[in-house]
Amino acid sequence: MRRFSQRTSMVTLSEINITPLLDLAFVLLIIFVITTPLLEQGMDLKLPPGGRTDKPLDKGDIKTVEISQRSGYMLDGQKMSLNELEKELIRAFKSNPSTVVYIRADENGKNKDLYAVIDRCQRNGITRFSLRTAPQR
Repeated sequence: MRRFSQRTSMVTLSEINITPLLDLAFVLLIIFVITTPLLEQGMDLKLPPGGRTDKPLDKGDIKTVEISQRSGYMLDGQKMSLNELEKELIRAFKSNPSTVVYIRADENGKNKDLYAVIDRCQRNGITRFSLRTAPQR
């Protein structure tokens, strides 16, 4: 019977199988391609045309309120009622007095919803707000 030497038992692989690594990379790519548009989009609004470009602001000073056609409210991507919206805006304004409220209202929405947000801002001393429009073509 022949004995195996120690040299043959210490053979190392000189190639690495990268197929599982490529599979993982493609799965992650697909996940990011699908989820990225969902993270960037708030409500599907059609803004009225007009307006001019703004001067640059610090992103920490901006709170974005979105108002849909069906009286739905969102603050920075989170759905909430008008009373919850008011409480969050007050809290943000107290912690940062230079807060600017961007109001994005659908052009086919009800004006009473827009006026309600403006009224709540003004009643609580938040005077820096901006009605957002679509850029002119």
